[in-house]
Amino acid sequence: MAQQQQETSGHSSGEFVDDTADCEARETAYRERGTARPITVVGNPVLHKECQDVTAFDDGLASLIDDMFASQRAAEGVGLAANQIGVDLKVFVYDCVDDDGVRHVGAVCNPVLDELPAGDRSLDDSNEGCLSVPGAYEALARPDHAIVRGLDAEGKPVAIRGTGYFARCLQHETDHLYGYLYIDRLSKRERKGALRQMAEGTPRYETVPND
Repeated sequence: MAQQQQETSGHSSGEFVDDTADCEARETAYRERGTARPITVVGNPVLHKECQDVTAFDDGLASLIDDMFASQRAAEGVGLAANQIGVDLKVFVYDCVDDDGVRHVGAVCNPVLDELPAGDRSLDDSNEGCLSVPGAYEALARPDHAIVRGLDAEGKPVAIRGTGYFARCLQHETDHLYGYLYIDRLSKRERKGALRQMAEGTPRYETVPND
């Protein structure tokens, strides 16, 4: 996801990983091991289909996650899905600050969003952007609270909870792995506007040309 221009009832806090500890050291270690790759953009087929589940939690996956953190930093993003660097696997990484200014860093494989009761959330219609739609921003209503469940890089169950901007990031990245970009959730007029913004701009990072 591109950078932007409460507790949930019924869940024990013990279920959730602490993705706020040692953020700078963890992100730096991932990034320095990795190599930045170019970003795929809207129209590339890998972005428009559901990705394959991660089944091998091995050195290859660890290396991919390192490259994803390096690519995310190079593109100045706050979240990145594997298909955004052309890899057909359900994994995303994030380095995102929530609305309280708390930084979250992590990686999730095979993510699934919880269906939260309406009483536990409200809609936030802030602007949203995407590294795969470079230079474009449009308002998009999303729940202001999100819980993602999946597996970590070693295949262990994890749950991540986000509010505000971080909740938007978790939803945005999970969408990617099921073949949806944020512009797919816009009206036809808004989608055309986002694509026009993209066409009129120049990406500030390396992208993969569409054939």
